[in-house]
Amino acid sequence: MDLKETAEKLVRNHSLSEEEYLFLIENADEQTRNYLAEEACAVRDRVYGKRVFARGLIEIGNICKNDCLYCGIRRSNKTVERYRLKKDEILACAAEGYRLGFRTFVLQGGEDAYYSDAVLTEIIRELKKNYPDCAVTLSLGERSDESYEALREAGADRYLLRHETIDAIHYGKLHPAEMSHENRLRCLKTLKRLGFQTGCGFMVGSPYQTAEMLAREMKFIEEFRPEMCGIGPFIPHHETPFRDEKAGSVSLTCLLLSMIRLIHPHVLLPATTALGTMHPGGRELGIRSGANVVMPNLSPVSVRKQYELYDHKICTGEESAQCVTCLSERIRSTGCELAFSRGDFS
Repeated sequence: MDLKETAEKLVRNHSLSEEEYLFLIENADEQTRNYLAEEACAVRDRVYGKRVFARGLIEIGNICKNDCLYCGIRRSNKTVERYRLKKDEILACAAEGYRLGFRTFVLQGGEDAYYSDAVLTEIIRELKKNYPDCAVTLSLGERSDESYEALREAGADRYLLRHETIDAIHYGKLHPAEMSHENRLRCLKTLKRLGFQTGCGFMVGSPYQTAEMLAREMKFIEEFRPEMCGIGPFIPHHETPFRDEKAGSVSLTCLLLSMIRLIHPHVLLPATTALGTMHPGGRELGIRSGANVVMPNLSPVSVRKQYELYDHKICTGEESAQCVTCLSERIRSTGCELAFSRGDFS
C-alpha cells in the first residue's frame, strides 16, 4: 500500500476500507499529516467558510450514578465536591452567555436522577422561550427512548453522547459491568431517529485501545454520519483506576480530526478542551487540522474546578466564556474567525 496514494484516495472519495484507515493511522508521516490537515481545512472552508462556532458550555452538575473507570466524577470518587445547578442558576448562565453573544447553549452533566424529564423540559422550554434564536444542546448521558422524545418535544436541538469506543470488548474494559455497549449504540440511533442533531465521539489513546480499533472508529463515523463528533486525547484522573495510564497523543488526535473531516465534510467537529489541556496551543492545532467548534465555559466560576473529568483540566483564562476577546484572537491566529451564530449542521 502506498501512503501518498491512500491519503489522496481519502481526499478524493471520502471513504477508505478499514485496512486503508489502519495503514494511514499506523504509517502517516509528517508530510502526510500536513497534507491531510491542509485538505481537511480546505473541505471545511468550502462547507462552513472560515467560521469556528462558539458554544456556551454550562456544566450543570457533577453527580453521576455511573462508575466509568476513566472519569473523575465517577460515583466511587469520594474526594470530589459534588454540586448540581438549579434552574435559576442555569438560566443565569444562559443570560450571561447571551449577553456575550453565544447562540448555542450546551447543558452537560453526569447521569443524575435529579434531572428528571420534568425538570429538564421546564429548563429547555424556558431557554427556548427566552432565546428563540438559540440552539439548545444536551449532553446528559444514556436515557430512555421516552425521555429523549420528551426532551426533543420540549425544544432541544442537539444531543452529544460519546460512544467512547466502537469495540464492545474494549467498552467493557472502560466501564463497569452494569453498563452496556449495546445500549449506548441504541441511544445514539434513537437520538438520530428523533431528529436530534446527534454527536458521538471517543477518547484517543484510552487504555487498551489499538490502532485497529481506531480504524474501526473511522469506518463507524463514515457509516453512522453523526452531525457532530467529539474526540480528544485520553487524560488520566488521579482518583480513577487509570490514574497511572499514559495520556493520549495530541498528534494522533489531530491526524484523526483531519481524517474525520475528510470522511464527513459537513460534520461539526470540536477542538476540545482536552486538546487545550494537553498542549498550550492544542485547540489551535485542532482547528488547523479541520475542527470548527470550540466550547468555552459559561458555568459559574465557583463550580468549574469541580467538574474535573480528568486531571489539570483548563477551566479559567481563555477557556472561560468571559474571555471572548482572548479566544477570538487565538482563533484568528489560525486564519479562521470566531462565530457566535447557531452554526447548525449544514
